[in-house]
Amino acid sequence: MLKDIQIGGLRGDLLQVIEPKKTFADVILPEKTRRILADTLIQIEKHRLIFDTWGLGERHTTGTGLVFNFTGPPGTGKTICAEAVANLLVKRLLSVRYSELESCWAGETSKNLVTVFREARQQDMVLFFDEADSIASRRFTTTNLGYERQANQGVNILLKELEYHPGVVIFATNLWTNFDPAFQRRVRTHIVFELPGAREREMIWQAQLHPTKTPLADDVDFHALAERDEMSGGDIKNAVLKAAHMAAAESGLDYQKRIGQRHFEEAVRQVIEAKRVMAQHPYVDDVDAEHGAALLELSTRVQELQQDTESLRGQLEGLRAEMATLGISLPDVTKLKGDDDGNTQH
Repeated sequence: MLKDIQIGGLRGDLLQVIEPKKTFADVILPEKTRRILADTLIQIEKHRLIFDTWGLGERHTTGTGLVFNFTGPPGTGKTICAEAVANLLVKRLLSVRYSELESCWAGETSKNLVTVFREARQQDMVLFFDEADSIASRRFTTTNLGYERQANQGVNILLKELEYHPGVVIFATNLWTNFDPAFQRRVRTHIVFELPGAREREMIWQAQLHPTKTPLADDVDFHALAERDEMSGGDIKNAVLKAAHMAAAESGLDYQKRIGQRHFEEAVRQVIEAKRVMAQHPYVDDVDAEHGAALLELSTRVQELQQDTESLRGQLEGLRAEMATLGISLPDVTKLKGDDDGNTQH
């Protein structure tokens, strides 16, 4: 169950409180991932024993929180597992849309981060940051520009909050190598969510359908589908829904319609083709899956920066018009330049 909230003046659509319903039984993972995840749950379960009963909390007053990084390709179960962790702890999940939480106004992003961590502490919620690549990216080595200073300040605030936060914090990312080194050191465990193998894929195919209500043709072979194409759980879900729409759209009486192997195979082809198109790069003729995913991530970030630029330009024009009505002329920032000492000149 999702519901928008209002926290410390932040817009309600930036954050969501999730009343967790998903459990680890709802996600099918490769054995290696499930084993590491089980070790993580033991860390959470025995946290009080180690730091309270055994006294280590008296020797280590900071950095005792439980910070985990769920990393891997999209659609591999990271978000479901974050909700399952909260469910296991009988706590709500505070999900943060960082791409929208980040403010274009200097200083606001840091204030927003402080507010989010405070709310998670006060209401004893599991804190979940999705798309963590942007929130914990490497700091700039030079800070000549305002956005560089703001980005570095955001990472510094995040590191400080993680040092003193007593609860569970989960980050989900596609490209964990982009993390700031100081941030990586504060993560208790990195859990890699790999693409499922053939055995897991067959189970995922079957789990996407209702056991009694979904009408299947006699020729459906999930084993063959699983063996043929390497796909994430999210991709399989999309393929199942596409196949169902194809079958439902065919002519004939609804009660006679069935989802057949040809529907599933065509749906898989469409899903894979869509990913291939998204992964294309104008300067690369043959892009493999790994590089394609990285290029897609970079392309997404470029689009976000372009949107932020347009937003700033519109705000600047509005401010210039408002000041003009007061008889004040706002200088054209595009014509300003800095001297060798970094001072602004006309």
